[in-house]
Amino acid sequence: MRSAPTILHLDMDAFYASAEQAAKPSLRGKAVVVGGLGPRGVVATASYEARRFGVHSAMPMGQARRLAPNAAYLVPRFSFYRDISEQVMRLLRELSPLVEPLSLDEAFVDLEAGGVASDEASARAVGERLRADILRVTGLTGSVGLAVCKMLAKIGSEQAKPDGLVLIPAGTEQELLEPMSVRILPGVGPATGDHLRRAGITTVGELAEAGEDELVRLLGKAHGGALYAMALARDERPVVAERDTKSVSVEDTYDVDIHDRVRVRTEVARLAERCVQRLRAAGHSGRTIVLKVRRFDFSTLTRSETLRGPTDDPGVVREAAARLLESVDTTGGVRLLGVGVSGLADYTQEDLFAQAQAKAEAEAAEAAGVDGDSGAAQGDGGGLLAEGGGSVGGVEPGPAESGGVEPVPPAERRWPSGHDVRHAVHGAGWVQGSGLGRVTVRFETPQSVPGRVRTFRTDDPELEPSDPLPLVVASGREEGVAGGPGAGLPVSGTGSRTPGGRGS
Repeated sequence: MRSAPTILHLDMDAFYASAEQAAKPSLRGKAVVVGGLGPRGVVATASYEARRFGVHSAMPMGQARRLAPNAAYLVPRFSFYRDISEQVMRLLRELSPLVEPLSLDEAFVDLEAGGVASDEASARAVGERLRADILRVTGLTGSVGLAVCKMLAKIGSEQAKPDGLVLIPAGTEQELLEPMSVRILPGVGPATGDHLRRAGITTVGELAEAGEDELVRLLGKAHGGALYAMALARDERPVVAERDTKSVSVEDTYDVDIHDRVRVRTEVARLAERCVQRLRAAGHSGRTIVLKVRRFDFSTLTRSETLRGPTDDPGVVREAAARLLESVDTTGGVRLLGVGVSGLADYTQEDLFAQAQAKAEAEAAEAAGVDGDSGAAQGDGGGLLAEGGGSVGGVEPGPAESGGVEPVPPAERRWPSGHDVRHAVHGAGWVQGSGLGRVTVRFETPQSVPGRVRTFRTDDPELEPSDPLPLVVASGREEGVAGGPGAGLPVSGTGSRTPGGRGS
């Protein structure tokens, strides 16, 4: 164990909801809930204003709506949150080479390894400077815990919420822990907590008093021994700078079970494309394609296929996922689908041979006297339409002006609540809601005053989805700007605290 509180834990405050409030002036100081908005959706994050009504993360969205019917309910914008997270992680890496991200909004930092702190005073100064830098760069607040080990640093940041700093002085750890609930310790969830409660153990002090032998008898050697050590404030886990990504995956839960097999195939193809986008963004490729299917009765099936070499080709992943789907019975309906890639690598095996393969194909086509472009066209449509018209699979061709094929109307554009848009006349805004062929938009920017609301047809050609605007603009100049960087952003400014006073 260290002799100084040089392990730092940062946890951004109500991250998704706070980011949405900072981006949308009309929502500042109001209840905001971010998550899946369908009947089966769950809350990802609730603002502190929404938490006063009892709304919390992982709560079913239907229950949240009953508790806080007047809150703003928004669909997550993960690319936006990732951009902010990267800004925060850059600030952490300036402090130390040992930064261990746990999620987009949470990380451990070893200040001693970075040479920026060696005692209580210097650690506190670094923590306060970090909070100020995060507010300056992102316009958002984060809470900081400082302690001699990871477990206590995380407990400190929980006590510091929102927008505070708690430093746990070396030598005071056990005194702090004793009156706390056993649920404060890592690895003690509802089931373990209930098991200990039935044995008469509800606080960390009672956990330590029970002794290691009793805890091993109750929970097993590994779990019981680890909990006893934590009850004595012993945590030797180091801050690990890099965690190897083992897999990349995406999944969707559907509001209504999908019974149409064609729709299921379409969804799997779409998930495969999204998975590859995430795979490429991480700079990886992978050998094993995994399909996950949760059926109407909540039974979950997984199927996998391992390729000869790693790939990040969307066509390869899409086709493999489609093959895996053929082995799954979806007759009764599907409530969740997922596609993942594992066996990750930093290169793509196919790339090593792509140039040689392309050259060989070109030479073969030339030798056969086939023009590359016309051959491709013939191959793409092979067998679908006979020359000069005719029927396709017994179906008569459509009107001549459509080339024998009925035109397919474009799918209606989707406008997720909370996502960014731009109008040719009114400028930047965000979607308040949509339905019945209409979309309602509030026109405002992070640096503006609360904006006006207007409603348009969902197919309005002047309305387009757009990328998120930055929360902090260095120049302080932007369309509709009412002030400089961070103008109008909420700053709670609760500052440093001593252990014991926990924020909401």
